[in-house]
Amino acid sequence: METLTVASVFGMVVGQVLSLILLVLVLLGLGKLASRLMDVPFNLPRLALAALFGAPVGAVGAILAYYGTFEALNSTEPAEMDQPGFMALMLFAMAVGAMLAFVGLELLLPRGTRVRPVAMVREARGWFGRMGRYRRILWILARHGLGGYVLGRREGVEDTSVQRRLARSLVRSMEEAGVVFVKLGQVLATRRDLLPPVFVEELGRLHSEVAKVPFEQIRECVEGELGRESGAVFAEFDPEPLAAASIAQAHLARLHGGEEVVVKVQRPGIGPVVRRDLDIIRRLARRFDEHTDWGPAIGVLELAEGFAEALLEELDFEVEAANIAAVADATGDSPVRIPQVYDAYTSRRVLVMERLHGTQVGGGDLSPEEGERTARILLDCLMEQVLTSGIFHADPHPGNILLLDGGGVGLLDYGSVGRLDAQTREALQMMLLAIDRGDAVLLTDTLLDVVDDPGEIDTERLRRSLGQFMARYLNGGTTASMRMFTELLMLVTRFGLVLPAELAAVFRAMATLEGTLVHLSPGFDTVAEAKRYAGARMSEQLGTGNLRQMASGELIALLPTLRRLPRRLDRITDQLHKGRFTVQARMFAHPEDRRLLRSVVRRAVMTVLAVVTGFMSVGLFNVTERPGVSWPELATHTQALNLLAWLLLATTAMFVLRLLVDMVRDGGDRERR
Repeated sequence: METLTVASVFGMVVGQVLSLILLVLVLLGLGKLASRLMDVPFNLPRLALAALFGAPVGAVGAILAYYGTFEALNSTEPAEMDQPGFMALMLFAMAVGAMLAFVGLELLLPRGTRVRPVAMVREARGWFGRMGRYRRILWILARHGLGGYVLGRREGVEDTSVQRRLARSLVRSMEEAGVVFVKLGQVLATRRDLLPPVFVEELGRLHSEVAKVPFEQIRECVEGELGRESGAVFAEFDPEPLAAASIAQAHLARLHGGEEVVVKVQRPGIGPVVRRDLDIIRRLARRFDEHTDWGPAIGVLELAEGFAEALLEELDFEVEAANIAAVADATGDSPVRIPQVYDAYTSRRVLVMERLHGTQVGGGDLSPEEGERTARILLDCLMEQVLTSGIFHADPHPGNILLLDGGGVGLLDYGSVGRLDAQTREALQMMLLAIDRGDAVLLTDTLLDVVDDPGEIDTERLRRSLGQFMARYLNGGTTASMRMFTELLMLVTRFGLVLPAELAAVFRAMATLEGTLVHLSPGFDTVAEAKRYAGARMSEQLGTGNLRQMASGELIALLPTLRRLPRRLDRITDQLHKGRFTVQARMFAHPEDRRLLRSVVRRAVMTVLAVVTGFMSVGLFNVTERPGVSWPELATHTQALNLLAWLLLATTAMFVLRLLVDMVRDGGDRERR
């Protein structure tokens, strides 16, 4: 009896193990099949997770399909539940449920997504942090009377007095919101092509007044970054700050060698705050780009990304040190002084540079001749940086320009630097030439060469508008100013074109510098002097030696084409003579076109198949429906038809899931592009 009992237990264990092995094999087979049919990656951990959720659902479906109700299952003898038909249906249903869950995971966690618990916890913390920041910003806006306008209210916004009140409320909100929004307001104050004049005027008054950082924290930061005590580096270190800005604080110091320096130290804890707010600005820009008409028109994503990159560069003083070195190298023999950087004492949060003695613009008393000469020196320096080297000081406001005690000019603060490639520099030079000659055709062609994705544009209408623009500013005794370039940006925007951010940065820098130049020399014609410099540089480039060198370079580049041109012309004329000249055009020659066609056809076929199999499944269920009759009591052919109905239903679900997977992937591909 004992032997029989052991054998029975052993048989039951073997049966359970075999059933489990069979289920695993079926799951693996169906998982591989799903991977092929649905084009989803086959992954054992995903399959195990899918089995954990899908198999119980499939088991419930099998019970309901076989017995009809759970009450019928409870009244069934245990021996009847071991019938081969029920067990086969149970295994099949569990496997199908697991397979469908396996494919469903592709929708929730697409290919390449890796589940990282630590990263998920960090993301959740970041989400809660953003929500708290969102609430604070909304509270600030509501407290300053801007809550309704955030929600879409537009009453009275055309009225100048209402605009003035809104602009002042916006300025106060930005000052209260912190450093990133103050910087954003300062950037927006230079975009006359995007904002009404009232907003530009009010935003131009933004200033970042911040409390001083205690000297103990400054010293700790310096010693931590340099890896030694401050006394080992500096013979003297003034505890009183020379200037306290939103991102950094500057102190006067003296090295042991006697050199007077300025130590720029990043404010403690500013990095995480800036990165969090920049993340919020990027997310808001994406929302504006997706859900508004004006967002894509003004390139809100590019504006936000350019602003974020520039501000992140300001957080890295090693980048600023490299900028100073690059601008100094580009400036060459210009009389404008660039402070020397002491690389040995510079890190990401500490910048040590030469101290220049002088007074800021406005604090000095220059004669008219000296003022005009200084203004021309500054303009020539910036034009040389822009047109020759392609790296330029992007924020030359009066606070960054120093009139040196011994004569000359110093240029400070290189946290914001613009960069231009050779093509953009050439386009800018041609733009100045077109404006100087009043050539609307050349200006139109130059603009279309540099704008991002011109698309379908009415070129003739743009040319006429540019002609009217130049007639308004360059004729009739009108004195051109940098506002002309602001109007040019606005005109381009009205045609749905977006100038590259780096080219817009040149115009902003020139507009910023113009105010300083006019202060140094009242009546100074910035545009005329810029055209003079560009004309002189072009004449220099077109000199005999340079022109010969340029022609030789272009000829060498054209030699392969010129060598093949006679043979190709001979073939064309021969085919024309024999009347066999044809032009071949391949439809869907571009890979993207072929991919789109394949995608549309595949989806159409799957949609038709899903509809057909779905209707067939519903029809078979109606035919095999026997109220009050359990599965074992059905005739054999009815059971077969019922199984076929379930199979067709599963096939329909497969087609629907495949369509969903394709749509999710296409959406992800478009976002990445």
